[in-house]
Amino acid sequence: MRSLNIGATGMLAQQTNVDVISNNIANMNTTAYTKRRAEFNDLIYQNIVRPGSTSTSSQTIVPSGIQLGLGVRTAAVYRITDGGGLTKTDNDLDLAIRGRGYFQVELPEGKGTAYTRDGAFQRNGDGVIVTHEGYTVLPEITIPEDAVEVYVNNSGEVWVKQDGETEEVNVGQLELATFVNEAGLEAMGNNMFTETEASGAPVVDNPDTEGFGSILQGYLITSNVNAVSEITELVSAQRAYELNSKIISTSDQMLSTINQLK
Repeated sequence: MRSLNIGATGMLAQQTNVDVISNNIANMNTTAYTKRRAEFNDLIYQNIVRPGSTSTSSQTIVPSGIQLGLGVRTAAVYRITDGGGLTKTDNDLDLAIRGRGYFQVELPEGKGTAYTRDGAFQRNGDGVIVTHEGYTVLPEITIPEDAVEVYVNNSGEVWVKQDGETEEVNVGQLELATFVNEAGLEAMGNNMFTETEASGAPVVDNPDTEGFGSILQGYLITSNVNAVSEITELVSAQRAYELNSKIISTSDQMLSTINQLK
């Protein structure tokens, strides 16, 4: 019976849907997290009678035919990058991107460059601006040990005021990277992504230029997960899962009825 397999594909699809929704809810308070959404496609159809075929020797055309679907599959899980607010922190090295763009991060052991919108940066023992994991933010910028104030403007210029000095000194320039297809970036955890063929090569430029967002110091980007929306989708996925399990139960009862025929 096709319905047994169809019901199974439906349950598997909704299980994936619940996994995606669960991850969204778990990351409601994750800085710069962008929610995911599962998309589904129907499976290949079995043609019992093909539409448009001839049904008689007089070339009569079948108007609709008989096509039986074989279930559903997960087509993609993509990121929704729109939305997300700002939260004020007043920390000098908390940087939010207003608009398009990703910070560049140097991965250890020569593994290349990662990209993130999580701007919760810190200074390491050498004064270099790094991420939570100690990865260097590119281009590498060093804050002097005697700096008493750090100021980052909208264009990504990093200025410091040193102890005993009256004028600020420019110690570096932050850069942002954009991609033709942001959804094509590969998530690697720790709020970071890596380039893929689907995302295209990064385009790098200074913040607050055409096509690039600006930097806002003392703020962080919040998750764009809407709790009410996610709970609603979770309930819908649960109901769909139950209905697909009902299909399997019904098919099993029908098979049982056939087995009991005498």
